[in-house]
Order: sequence, then structure tokens, then C-alpha cells
Amino acid sequence: MKKVIRMILTLSIIGIFSGGVLSKINDWAVPYIEANKKAATEKAISLVQPEGKNYERIKEAPFEAYKVFDEQNNLIGYSLVYEGNGFQGKIRLMAGVSVDLNKITALEILEQVETPGLGTKVTKEPFTSQFNNLITTPQIDWVKGVKPDKPNEIQAITGATISSKAVVAIINSGIDQLRNFHDSGVK
Repeated sequence: MKKVIRMILTLSIIGIFSGGVLSKINDWAVPYIEANKKAATEKAISLVQPEGKNYERIKEAPFEAYKVFDEQNNLIGYSLVYEGNGFQGKIRLMAGVSVDLNKITALEILEQVETPGLGTKVTKEPFTSQFNNLITTPQIDWVKGVKPDKPNEIQAITGATISSKAVVAIINSGIDQLRNFHDSGVK
């Protein structure tokens, strides 16, 4: 009986100590994680809105979005950060959107945990380049096994159709949210 109590006490002490150490490591790492996330966001904004020279976050939006400006401080479009479910987990992406919200300038996948070698193809060419200058009205659609023949279609990745469809659904949902926000008159 004493042996069992000693083992429970020893394991409890180890668990409490380990939990405390992990908590301190997390407290130490959070600022670095946030700084890296901010740097990744800034880099993605420049990739999805290459003509942009500066940007500002739209604070009133209930989602993460940025107004992007040129050298003369003219609004050239938006950078929309949105996330949703993929095949394996969350996919977080950024889409550059024109001022009238009718065209995507480019797409960057910020985070994903899709199947290596299949679902991860949504982060690479030629999939991402299909979104360059893609029309968003009435909404983005996808086709499988054939070339897209409409200006609002992309071709899904063979073997990663769910991940491809998820990216399209995330973008459509994000753009709908941005349109609703934009149409509400809050600028």
C-alpha cells in the first residue's frame, strides 16, 4: 500500500512540475509566435496584392481583413484572411481581392494540416495560380478532371478533391462575409 501511495505521489509531483514547465515555455513562446504570425501576414499581403505599398487592418470587421493601398495611398483592394475546415483540419488562407470584390488577385495558404503529398498540393503551383485574376461572381466553382471553361472556375486536384473544394468553400464564404460587411456601409 505504501508503495502505491509513493508511486502516485511521485507521478503527481512529476506531472505538476512538467505542467508548470510547459506553462512557462508557452508564456515565453507566445510573443515569438505572434511576431512570426504577424511577419507571415505581412509577407502574404505583399504576395496577394503585389502592387500594394502599405495596408491597414479593417478594425470594424468581424474577421481579419486589410485595406491595401498603392504609393499614392489609393485603395487598390483588400487582403482577406479566412479559415475553414479542410480534409484533415483547419485551412487558413489569405486572398487578395479587387476593390469591387469581383476578382481575386492571388491566393496564399497561411496554415494547413492536409495530407502530405496530396492535400498539401493546395499550397503549391499550379493550384494556387488558378486563383490569379479569378472572377468571384456569382461565386467560385470547381471542376474535376476537365479544364475550367468559365472565368470563375478552378480545377480540383486529383486525389485531393476534398482539400480543393475546401479552399474554394473557404474563399466563397470569406468573400460573402466581406461583401456583406462592405455593403453594410462600414468602411
